[in-house]
Amino acid sequence: MVLGFKKHLFGPKRRNVFYEMLEKQAEKALEGVEALACFVDQATVEYGATVTNIEREADDLRRLLVLELDKTFVTPLDREDIYDLSRALDDVLDYAYTTVEEMQLFEITANKDVRFMVDILLRATRELRDAVINLEHQPKIASMHASQAKSDENSMEAAYHHALADLFKGQDFIYILKLREIYRHLSNAADRGDEAANIMLSIVMKHS
Repeated sequence: MVLGFKKHLFGPKRRNVFYEMLEKQAEKALEGVEALACFVDQATVEYGATVTNIEREADDLRRLLVLELDKTFVTPLDREDIYDLSRALDDVLDYAYTTVEEMQLFEITANKDVRFMVDILLRATRELRDAVINLEHQPKIASMHASQAKSDENSMEAAYHHALADLFKGQDFIYILKLREIYRHLSNAADRGDEAANIMLSIVMKHS
């Protein structure tokens, strides 16, 4: 019993629960954007349902983190930073979900611009996931991934405006309005990813 106690006492230190919860959220966001990429490639009911289910699972993760934050007195990071980072990660997936929702509602299939924008969002979300994974023990690496996510957001901004310019060359006003909403959701997803990256860069600066 004593040996067992010593092994527990001096064994590997358990990660703080908030880093673990944020990591789960980042992984879930990436999972959702990967499902979105599958949906825009092949807009089946099954792929759409997958995005919906992942978004609900992400909401549960977010809810659990907020509950944990409410009952915890001492946190490893500023409470506001934990809350805001969690919200930004959740927002990325929310916009992935609304992209699917409105594509189905408007009966819109993905064009080359939608696919290109989703590819950018996928890259950015991978960078966010990698940043969160490294935030606790390798903050400099986390900062590198967060900075790359911001660069991807800049690419998204350029792609968004290029896509709009092409779109408004068309004559079908109803189609233009529908597709503009899809572009807007993807752009908003990248904006929220940029906010998540900013929060992580701020965290690294505060704790370096």
